Amino acid sequence: MSTQLKISVGQHSDRGRKPANQDFHGLCVPQAPLLAAKGIAIALADGISSSEAGQIASESAVKSFLDDYYCTSDAWSVKTSAQRVIAATNSWLHAQTQRGQGRFDKDRGHVCTFSALVLRSNTAHLFHVGDTRIYRVHAQTLEQLTTDHRVLISREESYLSRALGVAPTIEIDYQTQPLEVGDTFLLATDGVYEHVDPAIVAATVRAHATDLERAARAIVEQALLGGSADNLTVQLVRVDGLPDPGLHELPQQAGELPLPPPLAARAELDGLRIVRELHGSSRSHIYLATDIASGASLVIKTPSVDLQDDPVYRERFLMEEWVARRIHSDHVLRAYPLERRRSCLYVAMDYVEGQTLAQWMRDHPAPDLEAVRNIVEQVAKGLQAFHRMEMLHQDLRPENIMIDTQGTVRLIDFGSAAVASVLEVALPAARDAVPGTLQYTAPEYFLGEGGSARSDTFALASITYQMLTGRLPYGLQLTRVRSRSDLRRLSYEPARLRERHIPAWIDGAIEKAVSLDPLRRYDEVSEFAWDLRHPNRAFLHRRRAPLLERNPLAFWKGLSFTLLVLLLLVATHSALRPN
Repeated sequence: MSTQLKISVGQHSDRGRKPANQDFHGLCVPQAPLLAAKGIAIALADGISSSEAGQIASESAVKSFLDDYYCTSDAWSVKTSAQRVIAATNSWLHAQTQRGQGRFDKDRGHVCTFSALVLRSNTAHLFHVGDTRIYRVHAQTLEQLTTDHRVLISREESYLSRALGVAPTIEIDYQTQPLEVGDTFLLATDGVYEHVDPAIVAATVRAHATDLERAARAIVEQALLGGSADNLTVQLVRVDGLPDPGLHELPQQAGELPLPPPLAARAELDGLRIVRELHGSSRSHIYLATDIASGASLVIKTPSVDLQDDPVYRERFLMEEWVARRIHSDHVLRAYPLERRRSCLYVAMDYVEGQTLAQWMRDHPAPDLEAVRNIVEQVAKGLQAFHRMEMLHQDLRPENIMIDTQGTVRLIDFGSAAVASVLEVALPAARDAVPGTLQYTAPEYFLGEGGSARSDTFALASITYQMLTGRLPYGLQLTRVRSRSDLRRLSYEPARLRERHIPAWIDGAIEKAVSLDPLRRYDEVSEFAWDLRHPNRAFLHRRRAPLLERNPLAFWKGLSFTLLVLLLLVATHSALRPN
C-alpha cells in the first residue's frame, strides 16, 4: 500500500460543431500535507446553450470550486467544505442571473450543470447538480453513479429541473464510494454520453490504459462520429495508489517525534524554561514555562512514558494543540504561538491564571442563578466555536472548564475532540470509542451511535444541573448503560425537587437538554443558554409528565403489583364462595 493517494488522469474537451465551447473542466492535485487534508478535486461544468453567459457560468463554477475548496478549514469534512463552496458559487451565479436577461428568462442566465469528484484517503466523494455525469468504468461497461436532473416532456423536448444559477439556493446530490487501486472514474457532458455506447467507452479506456489522455480524445472522437452536435468534454481518473487506512497528519507527527526528556524547574527545552510542575497524572504532566526570548508564560504538556507505545494515545495527545490552533474564541484556550521547530513530543498552550469550574463549585456549593447562567452562557459560546468548525469537544466536565481572575470562562483539554475531517479517515475502532468522562457522556455514545452537537449540549446541561443541585441528573446509573433496555430504566429527577428555588421553566430547559433521546434535545447549545435566561412558554405552564414517561420502570412495577393484588382478590373470592 502507498503512503499517499496517487492517480493517473486524461482530459479532453472540444467545441464540436458549435461556435464556442461552453463546457469547462479542471483538476487539482495538491502537494502534501494538503493532499492528505483535502484530497484531489476534479470538476466539470456545462453551460446551457441558450445563454450567452453559459461559458462564463461553467468556468466560474469550476474555477471557484477548485480554488475555494482548498481554502476551507481542514477541520471540515469533505461534504461540508464542498457543499458550502458550491452553495456560494450558486448564490453568485444567481445574483448575476438576476441582473441580466436571466431575470425574465432563466435559459438566458448564468446557469450551468456541475459535477465534482473529490478523492480523499480511501473514499470518493461525489457532488452533482444537473445532467453532467460521473461513471465508474468497468471492464465491459459503465456504471452511472449520478442521477440526471432533467425532466423529459417528449423525445424532442426536455428541461433541467436543477442547475447552478437558477435559484438562490441549490440542492446538491452527495454520495460516497469506497476506493480500490485500479478504480477508474469518467466525468462527461451530455454531448459525449448521449452519442457513445458505454461498451465502446469501456473498451477505449481498456485499450489506452497507459495513456488516458489518448483515451479521452478517442472517446470524444467517437461521440463526434456518433452525430453529437453539442460541446464534448471527458475526464478520466484512475486510482494508482491509496494511503494506509486512517492516515492523517496527526499520527504521522506523533510517530515522528520522540518523547521529551525528564523535566524539572529551570530545565530548558526548545527555547522554553520550566518554572514548575502544575499537575501530574498517569496520562500526562503539565508544566508552567517561560519563553526565554519573549518572557511570556505558557503551559507545556508532556505525554506519559507509560503510554508512549500507544499510537492512538500519541495522536490524541497532539489533537489538543491541533484543535486549539483552528478555533478562535475568547472562550476556548488558545495554543501558544510557538514558531520554533520541536525536538520532541509536547503541546504548548496559553497560560490562564485562575481556577477550574470544579474548584469554583467547591467554593460555591449553593450558587445563585445569575452566576450559573453567566458560566453556562460563556461555555455555550466556546462550544459554538467548536461546532462551527465541525468539531465536538466530547469531554466537557468541570475540570475542563477554566475561570480566570477576570471571570472569563474558557474550555480546555481537547484531547477527546472529534474533528469531522479526521473522522473521515479514521479506522472504525477509533470512531467507535467512547470519549470523555463517563458521568457527563451522552447516552448515545454508550450505544455506539456516535455523537453530535447535541451530545455536547447534554454534557453542559448535566454540569448546569450539578451546579444547581450538587448531583447529576441521572446519577452514576448513566455510566452503566449498554443497551436501550438499560436506557429505559433511567428517569430524570426534576432539579426543583432538590432545590425548591429553581423555577419550573429552568428545570424544563435542563430536562430537555439532558433528554436521553438526542432528537428531543436542543438543536443548538445557544438555544439552551437562551432558555436559562428567558422563560420558555413551553415550560411555564407545563403539567407534570405522567409516570409512564417520567419513570417507565416504576409504572410497570406498579401496574404489575396492582394486577397481582386483583388476581389474589379474585382467587380469594373464588375460594370462599360456597359450591
